[in-house]
Amino acid sequence: MTLTGEMLIGFSAVRGTDGDQRAFNPATNSEITEPVFGMGGAAEVEHAASLAFQAFDIYRSVSLAKRADFLESIADNILDIGDELIERAHAETGLPVQRLQGERARTVAQMRLFARVVRDGHFLGSTIDHAQPVRQPLPRVDLRLAKVPVGPVAVFGASNFPLAFSVAGGDTASALAAGAPVIVKAHGAHLGTSELVGRAVQAAVKQQDLPEGVFSMLIGAGRKLGEALVSHPVVKAVGFTGSRQGGLALIRLANARPEPIPVYAEMSSINPVFLFPCALANRAEAIGKSFADSLTMGAGQFCTNPGLVLAIDGPDLDRFVRAAGEAMTAKPAQTMLTPGIFDAYCTGTRNVSEVQGVVKVAQGESAGERPNAAQAELYVTDAQRLLATPALEAEMFGPASVVIRARDFDEMLRVAEHMEGQLTVTLQIDEGDHADAQRLLPVLERKAGRILANGFPTGVEVCHAMVHGGPFPSTSNSMFTSVGATAIDRFLRPVCYQDLPETLRPDAVKESNPLGIRRLVDGELATPAQVGDSIA
Repeated sequence: MTLTGEMLIGFSAVRGTDGDQRAFNPATNSEITEPVFGMGGAAEVEHAASLAFQAFDIYRSVSLAKRADFLESIADNILDIGDELIERAHAETGLPVQRLQGERARTVAQMRLFARVVRDGHFLGSTIDHAQPVRQPLPRVDLRLAKVPVGPVAVFGASNFPLAFSVAGGDTASALAAGAPVIVKAHGAHLGTSELVGRAVQAAVKQQDLPEGVFSMLIGAGRKLGEALVSHPVVKAVGFTGSRQGGLALIRLANARPEPIPVYAEMSSINPVFLFPCALANRAEAIGKSFADSLTMGAGQFCTNPGLVLAIDGPDLDRFVRAAGEAMTAKPAQTMLTPGIFDAYCTGTRNVSEVQGVVKVAQGESAGERPNAAQAELYVTDAQRLLATPALEAEMFGPASVVIRARDFDEMLRVAEHMEGQLTVTLQIDEGDHADAQRLLPVLERKAGRILANGFPTGVEVCHAMVHGGPFPSTSNSMFTSVGATAIDRFLRPVCYQDLPETLRPDAVKESNPLGIRRLVDGELATPAQVGDSIA
C-alpha cells in the first residue's frame, strides 16, 4: 500500500495545510523522508465531526450482526496489510518485529472479541419490568431499560502501542462496538503505521456499506488539534492513553465545555510488587530473575511496568536484589519509542539517583553510540525515604525500578496506604504468607484495578474479566477498564422507556425479543427460549 501522508476523513483522503511532519526512526535518530504528512487543524476537526454527527443515528441503528461483521472486517483488513505494517511500525518505533507481530495479533483479537460481545447483546443491559396495574397501594407502569451509545467518540493514539492502543486499538474497538462513530487523532510517533491501519478501517466502513462518518483519522500538532477535537460539541466522550500531564489537560478541556464530557484517560502507574517473607525465603533468586525480565521487556515502556518493589529487610531480600541485579546487568540497552520518551526516562532516573539515601545497585549494558537506547537501572532505599520523597513515586516509564526495604510488615502496610492509585499490584506469596496477604488485600483493593499473585503485571489479557484501570492517577475514572469486554461500557448510557407501545420500543426491550438476547425480566434472568421472553 502506498502511503500518502493524508488524513482520512470519512471516505476522503485529505492533505492537511497546517504544516508538515515527517515520521521518525528512533533507532537511527533520523527522519523518515517519505511521505510528508500534512497536518490538520480546526477545519478538519469540523469536517470529521460533521460527518460523525450525520452517521451517528444511522450507525447505532444497524443490526448487531452487521456491527459485528464490521468489526471482523477491520480485523481481516489489518491482517491483509501483511508484512508492510510490521516493517513500518518497526521503523517508526524501534520495537522488535516479534513484539509487533504479537501486538498485531492482540489488535485483531480485540476487534473479534468485541464482535462476539456485540452479537451476544448482553452489553445492552436489557431490562424489563412489566406493568402491574392492580398493584396496591399504587399501580406500576411498564418500564424498560436499554443502553445506547453516548455519541461520537474522540480517541487519542498512544505512543507505546502503535497498534493495540492506537488507530484500531481498544478504545476504537469498544467505541465502534457500542455503536459510536470514532474520530482518531493519530500519534505523531507512528504516522505511517497509523495511515496503514486507518485505511484498513476506512475500507471496512465501505465494505459494510456504513455511513462514511463512522470513522475518521486526523493528523496534527497535539495541543492544537487535541483542543479542537475535545472541545467540539459533537464529541461526547474521549479515550486517551498517555502521560498524566496530557490526560489532565484533556480533562480540563472537557470540563470547561458548556456540556462537560467524560475523558477516560489511562495515565500514570508504578505497579508495586510486594515480596512476602516465605516467598522470598523459598525462591528469592527465581523471583529476582523473573522481575528483571518483566522490568526490561519492551524497554520498560509498558503502563504496567513494575516500577517499585517492597519487602521486609533481611538476607532473603538481599538475595533477591543480587539476583535481579545480576540479571539486569546482562540486559542490553534498548531503543525507546521517541527521543522525547528517552529524554524523560533519563531525567526520571537522574532524579531518583540524586535522592540522598538511594543507592544504584545495578545497571544494564551500555548503549554505546546507539541513540535513544535506555539502560536498565535498579535502585534500593528504605521505606522512610520513600514516604518522605515524592520523586521516588514518579513513573520513570522505562526499564528502571526502586526496591524499598521495610523494617517490618506494619511498615509495608503504611507504604501501601500511602501509595497513589495503581493499575496493578503484585503479590509474591507462598502458603505461609497468606495470613499477612489477607491483611494487605483490603488496602490494595482500594488502591488498584488488578491484583495478581506470583506473576508480573507486564501482560494484559484481552478477555471478559480483565480490568485495565484503577484509582487516580492511574486513570481518570476507576469505575471502568480500557481493556476487555466491559471497556464498551464507557461509551454507553442507560435509557428508560416508560409505557412505550411495542412498535416504538427498541428491539432490545421489545416483548418479542427480536434480538434473541438474555434479559432481566421482572427481576429474573430470562433466556430467549423462556416463556414470556421468546423470539416471535
